[in-house]
Amino acid sequence: MINNVAEKIRYFRDKLGFTQTDLAKRLGISRSAVNAWEMALSVPSLANMLELSEIFHVPVDTLLSEENRVLVDISKLSHEERELVLRIIDCFEKRQ
Repeated sequence: MINNVAEKIRYFRDKLGFTQTDLAKRLGISRSAVNAWEMALSVPSLANMLELSEIFHVPVDTLLSEENRVLVDISKLSHEERELVLRIIDCFEKRQ
């Protein structure tokens, strides 16, 4: 379970196949700054957090929240497909 900002930054960076240097270049910062974030020695500024959310294609609250939520965009699905996805989710929520 990924619960803190440091772990989430590393997780999403790895998921994109970026090195710390790659991410640092995209953000216009040093590799050591990214390393410090991932080691929980510091946290990104608000501006960097907004840019990280754009790079990782996740909302800022996904990076900041302590919850382990997964957001899925179903907007491109047909009405029937959306209904099916929501019914499946409802089945899992009732099991808990």
